Amino acid sequence: MSERSLTINESDKYVFEKAVITEDDVPAQDSLHAWIVVFGSFLLLMVTVGTTNSFGVYLQEYQTEFPSTPKSTLTWIGSLQFGGMCFFGVLAGVLVERFDSRLVVLGGSIGAGAALLISSACTSPVALIITQGVLFGAFGSCILIPSISMPSQWMEKYRALATGIAVAGGSIGGLWMSFATRAMNMQLGYHWSLRINGFMVIVAGCAFSPLMRKRVVVPKRDKIIDLSALTNAKFVLLFVSSLFAAGGYYAPYYYMPPYVETVLKRDGWSASISSILNAGSIVGRVVIGLLADYLGPLNSLLLSSVLSTIAVLVLWLPFKSLGTLVASAVIFGFCSGSLVSLIPVITANLFGIKRLSSTIGLLFISYTIGSFVCSPVAGSLLDKYGHGTDYTWTIVYAGLFFAVASCTLLVLRITIERSPFRKV
Repeated sequence: MSERSLTINESDKYVFEKAVITEDDVPAQDSLHAWIVVFGSFLLLMVTVGTTNSFGVYLQEYQTEFPSTPKSTLTWIGSLQFGGMCFFGVLAGVLVERFDSRLVVLGGSIGAGAALLISSACTSPVALIITQGVLFGAFGSCILIPSISMPSQWMEKYRALATGIAVAGGSIGGLWMSFATRAMNMQLGYHWSLRINGFMVIVAGCAFSPLMRKRVVVPKRDKIIDLSALTNAKFVLLFVSSLFAAGGYYAPYYYMPPYVETVLKRDGWSASISSILNAGSIVGRVVIGLLADYLGPLNSLLLSSVLSTIAVLVLWLPFKSLGTLVASAVIFGFCSGSLVSLIPVITANLFGIKRLSSTIGLLFISYTIGSFVCSPVAGSLLDKYGHGTDYTWTIVYAGLFFAVASCTLLVLRITIERSPFRKV
């Protein structure tokens, strides 16, 4: 391992503190222990992100339980789960830098699980928004940020592949948890589904948090939260593209499941569509991660963003058939997962691994803004203009978010390297 591999890029040293760390200071990259860390990240993300990815099944139950509550209001629960993880991610990144990352993950797991247990006793949408939404998201950030950033710290040669494998855990969790949650809802009711889900998160945290040891220990900074990265043009472009991509990311996960039953009249297909999205994402995150190690993570993310736009605006929007919806779900699931898997890799490549956890935490604020802007507004469009059954403007709105993300990524790509054949 070279000294240069752990040195912040010279062009960005005014944003990130420069650190030269020699081979004797840290454990080796690409080792067996590194793959154990990836395995731990995979399992933790499986139960945490899997919970957010299967929220569409809970949403159907809440629509029946609270028929007078607008769908846009109920959607806030899921938006705050994901958005909360990203918004509080900047604080989680600071905690990971200042304290033992294993204790941060453990505390987050206990808190997130407890939030689901408390939500099982809630009897109003507002209470669910606070517990299943805000509290789960806040504590979940202490699982998400370490689990996403650790593979890039421990891997170098196969950094994109390792990160793709780790974040694929969220899709695998969403895949089996969609069916499991639907079955539990039918047999036990959603209250017990939430309790079982909460215990799963707690048990997973207790079992796998010991694996989440950070590789690079950095000195504490005077500033608790450093916002100087926002003065870096490359970081700003990456921030903006992530904002719009996150804005469009969860709309298919939230609205394709009810769409297939409401518009296409295919009863029982909601969980299947949710699982198809997650299954496509499982394969996509690993395959695109492998591809990114050869083509470059930014090139791969740009291609994935364009294909995600096509899946929404070209396949889902104009056609009202089960076949094209399934095709759209497969392509979108396969390509859109790179938003989560490649962003940490791009961040590590552009700005180094020294402050990776806090840098990713700051970057993930863009995910919060995007998810807050898109999903609830998409729900309002469905309620106001679609009267709960016409999804046209909801689909257009989500697709345009990905289109803008693609354009911004193209600008970032040209800023870094003008040649279309270079690995970036």
